[in-house]
Amino acid sequence: MPVARFRFYAELNDFLPPERRARTFEHPFLDRASVKDMVEAFGVPHTEVDLILANGEPVDFAYVVRDGDRISVYPMFEALDIGPVTRVRPQPLRDPRFVLDTHLGRLAGYLRMMGFDTLYRNDYGDEELARISREERRILLTRDRGLLKRGAVTHGSYVRETAVRGQLAEVLRRFDLFRAAHPFRLCMRCNTALEPAARDQVLDRLPPRAAELYHDFLVCPGCRRIYWKGGHYERMRRFIESIHPV
Repeated sequence: MPVARFRFYAELNDFLPPERRARTFEHPFLDRASVKDMVEAFGVPHTEVDLILANGEPVDFAYVVRDGDRISVYPMFEALDIGPVTRVRPQPLRDPRFVLDTHLGRLAGYLRMMGFDTLYRNDYGDEELARISREERRILLTRDRGLLKRGAVTHGSYVRETAVRGQLAEVLRRFDLFRAAHPFRLCMRCNTALEPAARDQVLDRLPPRAAELYHDFLVCPGCRRIYWKGGHYERMRRFIESIHPV
C-alpha cells in the first residue's frame, strides 16, 4: 500500500488530533488524491495553508500525492514575504476587509471600531458567505471549519479564541494589522464611515450629560448613530493600547 509522510507546522497543529501534532506521521492510502484533498481530510481547511512542500519542493493544491512523498504543510504567511516560493493560496489581501459568520457578531463591531470594513448579518448562510468572500475579496472569519473548506473561499481564517477581546487580538496579530488600524472611523453598528457633526446639529438627540460635557461629535450617515469621546471611547482606547505590540 502506498504511504506518504506528513508534517504540519505551527498553528495548523490545532486542527489535528494530539497524536499527530508537531511530528511526522505516516498516511497509507489506496486511491490517487490531490494534496488538498488529503490535507482537508486531516481536518485542516485549505484557507489556513499558505505553503506545501513535497520532498522539499513547493507544490500547488492540485499536486497528486505519490508513494514515499514527504509532505510539509505550513500556515499563512499573511505578514511575511516569502519571496519566490510558490504559495498555494492567492497573494495576501493588502487591503484587509472582512466578512464574518453568524457566530462573530461582537467581533464584527470591534473590527469596525478598529476601522476595518467588516460585513456581518446574523442571517448570512454558508453559501452567501463564501460568495461574498470570493466576489468582494474579503477575508472570511468563522468558527466553522467546514465553511473554510469550500472551494469558493480563497482567503479565510478559523477564529480560535472564544472571548471577543481575545478574538480581536488574534485577528490583528494573525494578519499583522496594527499599523493598518484607524480606530473610530466606522460605525460599529452598520459599517458606514463616520462624519463630523457640530454640537447644535445633534443636540436634540444627545443625552443631557453628553450635551453638557462634550463638544466634538461624529455621526453615522447610515443609521444616524452619534458618537463622542466619553467613557466608552476611553475604555476602547485603553483596550487597543493593551493589545498593541510594544
